[in-house]
Amino acid sequence: MTDTRWINAVLTSARPRVVAALLRHFRDLDMAEEACQEACLRALRLWPTQGPPRDAAAWLIMVGRNAAIDATRRQRRLQPLPEEDAISDLSDSETPTIERLDASDYRDDILRLLFVCCHPELPATQQIALALRIVSGLSVAQIARAFLVTDAAMEQRITRAKRRIGGANVPFEAPGAVQRSERIAAVAGVLYLLFNEGYTNDVAEQGARAVLCEEAIRLGRLLLHLFPVEPEIMALLALLLLQHARADARFDDDGNTVLLPNQDRSRWNSSLIAEGLALVDKAFRHRRPGPYQVQAAIAALHARAARAEDTDWAQIALLYGALEQMQPSPVVTLNRAVAVSKAEGPEAALAMIEPLAGQLDGYFYFHGARGAFLLELERMQEAKVAFDRAIALANTPAEAAHIRLQLDKLAGAARAGGKKKVPEKNS
Repeated sequence: MTDTRWINAVLTSARPRVVAALLRHFRDLDMAEEACQEACLRALRLWPTQGPPRDAAAWLIMVGRNAAIDATRRQRRLQPLPEEDAISDLSDSETPTIERLDASDYRDDILRLLFVCCHPELPATQQIALALRIVSGLSVAQIARAFLVTDAAMEQRITRAKRRIGGANVPFEAPGAVQRSERIAAVAGVLYLLFNEGYTNDVAEQGARAVLCEEAIRLGRLLLHLFPVEPEIMALLALLLLQHARADARFDDDGNTVLLPNQDRSRWNSSLIAEGLALVDKAFRHRRPGPYQVQAAIAALHARAARAEDTDWAQIALLYGALEQMQPSPVVTLNRAVAVSKAEGPEAALAMIEPLAGQLDGYFYFHGARGAFLLELERMQEAKVAFDRAIALANTPAEAAHIRLQLDKLAGAARAGGKKKVPEKNS
């Protein structure tokens, strides 16, 4: 096997279960992470020539566990592990070992690990950052991007969280019903950001990153099983399903982003949409509105529009206004401005986002949206400056390619002396 990209996808998918099982076994967060990392390194060395084992997660747990024990033994001057060739040929001996490791009353180690990371000893921002790092294995840079902070600031935040967890002697056990209720908001926030990290990827990364969307949905279903009458959890799962339903239509065959108005809606997953819409309706019947319900309602309006021109942008703008009251954020305001541009025109939208320039100067979508509004208003030079800034901030080749397309349209419009309308950025 010469193409090893598949290994990254397998390791990304297996990581949550591996870290969770190792943490339960060793009761030490740093040791569990290091053991998982060592197992992944051995997989990268051995799997390209030997192929993956039948159960990749079980192999990683077994090798990680042995590596951690070996490290402890070396510290005590005891015998090391056998040679790697012997370790890699685990065959069916993995199964009973993993069954022993997984012997727990709690049904899902991963969700249990999420609750540990979301312990009330930690501030909410540290809870989410730690869970994204430990459970999903996102890099510090990826998490920093999600929080709109620098890499150094996020590194410090995660380090403080791990130190605080260790110093507080947090029990690595399944929390009871009361503790689960107290931590539900933080856990929901982790799933939301986990999904977003998988969703905002490049088509070239689909194999390694799209699994995060599926993992977030799987955990969302499990969370709803634990809290079957919580409308915000219903809405969170609905939101993830409705967004993920568009996955097959979001990129063309060349890997270019296909924006929402231009997507082939026949490629949307109708079963995911039906499930999501049913959950939205069920959540709102509880008459306890929350931010996830508002976001799910917005996604439902997009899903119910048979054609892009049927989208109720005025209602979407109102829903973003409600979300802005619940969770004030410059990103929410930016999204409301996009809806306002569709319902009322680009001038009103541009006036809304100009005050956000300082807060969102490092945010790709701010400059992309601003450039689109300026282009519609035929303010060509200002639009070019905005698009150039967006390209500099692009997180993926697909994002950069989309902005270059807008620049090409801008150049064409300038040559023709005409006005070109830019499609909406949302995909």
